Amino acid sequence: MHASAAFLQTLALVLGVAALTTVIFQRLKQPVVFGYLMAGLLVGPHVPVPLAADPTIVRTLSELGVILLMFALGLEFSVRRVLQIGVTAGLSALAETSVMMGLGYLIGRTLGWTIIESVFTGGIVAISSTTIISKAFVEQNVRGRVTEIVFGILIFEDLIAIILVAILTAVAAGGGLSPADIGLVIVRLATFLIALLSIGILLVPRFMRIVVRLGSDETTLVAAIGICFACAFLALSFGYSVALGAFIAGSLVSESGEEKAVERLVHPVRDMFVAIFFVSVGMLIDPGVIVAHWGAVLVLAGVVIVGKVIAVSISAFLMGNGLGLAVQSGMSLAQVGEFSFIIAAIGLADGATRPFLYPIAVAVSALTTLTTPWLIRAAAPVTRFLDRKLPETVQTFASLYGTWLERLRTAPGDVTERSRVRYLVQLLALDAALLLAIVIGAAAEVGRLGPHLRALTGLKPSFAPTLVALGALALAAPLLIGVARTSRQLGLALATRALPLTSNGRVDFAAAPRGALVVTLQIAIMLSIIAPLVAITQPFVTAAPGLLILAIFALVLGVAFWRSARSLHGHARAGAEAIVAMLGNQLSVDRQPAAVRHAMEQLDALLPGLGTPEAMQVPADSPAIDRSLASLNLRGRTGATVLAIVREGQQVLVPRGPEMVRAGDVLAVAGSAEAVAAARAIIAGEGDAEDGA
Repeated sequence: MHASAAFLQTLALVLGVAALTTVIFQRLKQPVVFGYLMAGLLVGPHVPVPLAADPTIVRTLSELGVILLMFALGLEFSVRRVLQIGVTAGLSALAETSVMMGLGYLIGRTLGWTIIESVFTGGIVAISSTTIISKAFVEQNVRGRVTEIVFGILIFEDLIAIILVAILTAVAAGGGLSPADIGLVIVRLATFLIALLSIGILLVPRFMRIVVRLGSDETTLVAAIGICFACAFLALSFGYSVALGAFIAGSLVSESGEEKAVERLVHPVRDMFVAIFFVSVGMLIDPGVIVAHWGAVLVLAGVVIVGKVIAVSISAFLMGNGLGLAVQSGMSLAQVGEFSFIIAAIGLADGATRPFLYPIAVAVSALTTLTTPWLIRAAAPVTRFLDRKLPETVQTFASLYGTWLERLRTAPGDVTERSRVRYLVQLLALDAALLLAIVIGAAAEVGRLGPHLRALTGLKPSFAPTLVALGALALAAPLLIGVARTSRQLGLALATRALPLTSNGRVDFAAAPRGALVVTLQIAIMLSIIAPLVAITQPFVTAAPGLLILAIFALVLGVAFWRSARSLHGHARAGAEAIVAMLGNQLSVDRQPAAVRHAMEQLDALLPGLGTPEAMQVPADSPAIDRSLASLNLRGRTGATVLAIVREGQQVLVPRGPEMVRAGDVLAVAGSAEAVAAARAIIAGEGDAEDGA
């Protein structure tokens, strides 16, 4: 058959079958990506169906899909957008992907796979799917703050994935996993990125602004896609993935400020070729391989779901989001998608991994994609369950932690304080770099140092690695202690900005909340440092030392956190007593809302750290009347907590879940401004009161 006829036949077959399967899956209210995968399975070589597409042509077309998909992701990634999202999303993404890469690597080694296959497995399970989450949010009608958190994390995940793809491409091409090879790969990658970005930032944004001003959609589309493919070709010429070049092209175009206009035009073209990309993924699915490795598929899918839910929830909470938002974010990100296919394809194409890993990656993505809508719907019940089961001390901490970080973000800082924070951050970065150098250096030099140690000590050759490990541990121990101390100093500097120290010998009423904040910030800082270090060094050393260090730090910091949380609970109870006394006096004198609000503000100055408690009177028509606090679930739904209830002839301190709300009650509610506003809306009947039922 003539080449053009074969091309046309393959294209017609792929798109025709894909159209049919996606219509069926949409009618079944399932993600359309499953329709593409099913189409690939039908036209692929592994299912006995009389439909066969030319795999070479489909693979070529799928490369266009990868390029356009990465270009579209790059359009969403600009320096301005990164600055708007802030550091918190970046740290959450770094901690979460590090944990997942570490877990993926451990699972791979446990299953008996090679070191390189285990590294690729870590990459496969680390990155969530922007495409799948976007579709799920539209289908589930998810809006509001949670979308900002999730897409903020996804943007940084995509950046991490692009760097990972570039490194794994070089490793798969024969670079190896030795420290010297990895170091050379990173240096070459950094040089390429700096050169391309430096030249591109001078030319591309200006060029795109000129093109868009011409007012021709056709010219704009051709220019944008031309830049996309030019950068992809440059990356390929230097030995990197086309995905890297396309992503950079998108980020350069986004710097022009015209990314919305370009995205609107590129979107239909991207969708068509992305469909072919997913069909090509389906063509590589071998049901026999999946059946043979069903255990690995289930284990990895479980690791993705459980690991991402826990890692994202904890990191999002530590970055200042309430418990409900953190859990919802974690349960939204518990899947893998397009980057998993790209990473698995890199290993398969260059022979770095055996063929079984690709269909396993596809199967894991399919399972986690199926569970994503259910997990998103289950976020609210899970949050309510956690809120009920957490100890009272932790509940109090969870409801107040967000208010402290809110104060931290808005508190003014002087030049001296900012200089100290900057110095401590630089010190932590230096300690982390030295730790990384010691661990990888020891792993690289153990073979060369072994003969010298045997000559000096006369010990058996088998003892040489142990001696090198002990020497590395001796060098690393002061740095680990330094990381812990510097993290605490940085946490104290930040906590003092949010909850300032008292002067002139006065009693420090903010000591308890400040202590809890210091410990929590120390945990967050150390998690952001140690998790990436363990993930990076795993391929070079055994997992035991890193896990032991993590366990020791977790135990020590866990004990410190529990003690500070207990002290905070006592502080909150004392605050509740003061609130009850103040409200009783104030309500007997003046019930005007302004007067009550002024009295509560005075109390906040006396007892800082309670998040500016606000008094709310339950109106006669409130849907909260005759409902328990547990059924209202104010804390789980809004992040605010009820510190006290004042009613005629009764005062309730730190009320528990079974406590009933009655008409005319005055509730003292503490939390961030956003949380208190949401709680006020529910009490007034303006929110969805049935959510907590």
